[in-house]
Amino acid sequence: MRKSLVPVLVAALASVSGIGCRNDANETASGASGLPSAGSQASVGGAGSSAAQPVASTAAGSPAGAPVSGAAAAVGGAANTPPATLPVSTAGTGSAPTAPESTPADPTGCRTFDSTFAAIQEAIFKNHGCANDACHGSASSGGLDLRTDAAYASLFQAKAQGTASVRVQPGAPQESYLYLKLKAATEPGSVQIANSPMPIGTPALSADQLEAIRIWILGGAPEKGSVGDPKQFGSTDGIAARLGVCLPKANPIEIAPLEPPALAEGIQFVSPQWELEAGGEREICVASYYDFTDRIPAEFKSPDGIKFYTNGSRLRQDPGSHHYVISNPGFDASYASDPAFGTWSCRGDREGQGCDPLSPTSCGDKGLCSSVLQDNVACIGFGPFVLGSDGLLTEGLIENVQATNQYLPPREGVYRELPIKGFLYHNVHAFNLTEQPSKLQSRLNVFYAKDRRRRLTQAIDYENVFLPAGIAPYTVKEVCANHIAPLGAEMIRLTSHTHKRGKRFWITTADGTKIYENFLYSDPLYKEFDPGMVFSGTTDAARTMKACAQYNNGVAEDGSPDPEAVTRYSRLPDRTACTPVACVSGKVGAACNGEKDNATCDSKPGAGDGSCDACPITGGPTTEDEMFVVMPWYVLPEGQ
Repeated sequence: MRKSLVPVLVAALASVSGIGCRNDANETASGASGLPSAGSQASVGGAGSSAAQPVASTAAGSPAGAPVSGAAAAVGGAANTPPATLPVSTAGTGSAPTAPESTPADPTGCRTFDSTFAAIQEAIFKNHGCANDACHGSASSGGLDLRTDAAYASLFQAKAQGTASVRVQPGAPQESYLYLKLKAATEPGSVQIANSPMPIGTPALSADQLEAIRIWILGGAPEKGSVGDPKQFGSTDGIAARLGVCLPKANPIEIAPLEPPALAEGIQFVSPQWELEAGGEREICVASYYDFTDRIPAEFKSPDGIKFYTNGSRLRQDPGSHHYVISNPGFDASYASDPAFGTWSCRGDREGQGCDPLSPTSCGDKGLCSSVLQDNVACIGFGPFVLGSDGLLTEGLIENVQATNQYLPPREGVYRELPIKGFLYHNVHAFNLTEQPSKLQSRLNVFYAKDRRRRLTQAIDYENVFLPAGIAPYTVKEVCANHIAPLGAEMIRLTSHTHKRGKRFWITTADGTKIYENFLYSDPLYKEFDPGMVFSGTTDAARTMKACAQYNNGVAEDGSPDPEAVTRYSRLPDRTACTPVACVSGKVGAACNGEKDNATCDSKPGAGDGSCDACPITGGPTTEDEMFVVMPWYVLPEGQ
C-alpha cells in the first residue's frame, strides 16, 4: 500500500538542481506584475461548501461542535479562509517565568502586558463585560469564573458544562469550547455549539480579537509568557495589534504535558526531550526503546502477541515542531548495542547519564533513555543497517503529526496494528522563533480498538515531493499532480504538507468536485470523511484525485516584488543551495547571475546598492525549501 520513502525521497533529493522533479504535472504561473484572478471562497467539504463552515467530527468522544484538527484561521479572517488574492494567471500551563500582569503604558500610549493571557483578560474578558458580577464574575454563569484571579484555572483544560468539550484545549482552538462559543457570535453559522454564543448582550468580538484568542490557544494557551504568531515568524506584533496593546517578544512555551489514557482505554508513547537553540531550525532523528507487552490488556493483542490494535489517537507537543513522525523500524532488541546508535544516555531526568535502553527505569520516572541525537532528514540512513528496514514508511509507521495538538477521532469498526515493542525512531523538524533556547517533547496517546472489522492505513504520497522546485523568484505558480486511490479503498481522512511558501492546497475528485482546501501550512486542515469516500471505479482514471498547490515566491499582495518573502541565497541553511537569478535591492526584481553579480543590480552604475540574492524555490526539508505531499487515510478491503 505505502510507497517506500527511501527510493522516492533519495531520488528526488538527487534530482533537485533548480528545476526539481517533474512528471505530467499541470502548472499555471504569473510574475509579480500579473493581474489578480478572481478569488474563490475556500471549500473544505465538497462542491459549494464554505471554508468558514468547519467539518464537525461525529466520532464518539470528540468535542461537541468541534471542527476537525487544523481548521485554523488565516490572519484577520475566519477559519482556514483564503488570504488576500494573489496574482495568478490561467496561462501556462506555560513554563515562562512569572511576571506582573501589566506595566504602565509606554510613551506612545500603548498599555504593555507581560503575558498574552493578561492582555486577553483585560482587552476581551474585562472590556467586553464577560467578568461582570452578573455574568462570569461572582455569578459564575455556567460554572465559568472570568475574574482575574480565577479565569485561567476556570478555562485551561476545564470541562464545560453541558458538553463533552473542555473550555481551552492547549494547542487546539478547534477543540476549545471558549473559542467556538466566541466564534459562533463573531461568525454566525460557522460552527454548531451547545447553548448560546458568547458574549451575550454585548457586541461580538471582532475578527481580530477572535484571531488573538486562536493564536494564544494554538501556542499552548500559557498563563505566563508571550505567544508569537507562527504566520508572522514568531512576532508578537500582530496579536498585540489585534488586542490594542503592547506585548514583549515571544518566549519559548513548554506546553502542559498530555495525560496518558486510562489503562483500559489506551497507552502513551513519549519522545525524548531535546533543546533547540534560539532562532534555530533543525530536523533530527533520535531513537528510544519501548516494551508494552505487560501493559496492554490481552483482548487488544494480536493472537501471536507481537502487535496490538488501536483506533484513534491524540498527540500534544511543545510548539515549534513543523512535523513529528514516530515509527518502529522493525528490528529487535539485540541491536541495542549497535554502534550506529552511539552511546545511550538519559534525556530529561538524569540528563546525560549513561543508561540501558532496554531498562524502563534506568532514567527514572520522567527521563527517557535515548540514542545520540543526529541531524537527519526523515531518519534516512539513521541507526543500524538491517535488511528490509527502509525508513519511516514501513508498516512500523506509528504516527505522522503536523500540529501542536492533533486529535484523530476513533472511527466505527476501524483498527490499526502497531508493534507491541521495539525501537522507536523520532523524526522531528522544528524551528525556534524566539530569542531563547526552547525544549521540545511529544506525547502520543493511542486508543485501543474494541470493534475490529476494517483495517486502516495511512498513505503518504511522496511521488512529487519536490514538484514546486524551480518556481522563479517574484512569481506565484500553481502545480498539480495526480494521486490514485487503491481499488475499493474507503478514504476517511485527508491532509496535505507544504512549507511556508505554500499558500493554498486543494484536491478534487475525478468529476472535478473539490473535497479539500487548506490555506495554512503550519497547521494544515485534517479533513474527516464520515461516512468515508469509497473508490469503487475499475479504472485508474475513475479513482484519481488531482492535488494542486499554489506557491508564492516573493510576490506582495499588491503584485509587486517582495524581497523579504522571496527565496534568498543568503538565508538558506547550510544543507540547501541555490543560484541567485534576481535582485533584492537596487533594481529589485531585475535579472542577475549569481551571488557575486551585485553590480548588475545597482540602481545606477557604480551606486553600490544592488544585491543579487533571489533564487527559484528549492526543494528540500527546511522551511526555506518546499515540498508537495498528499496524505490520505484509507480503510482497505481484505487482502490489501
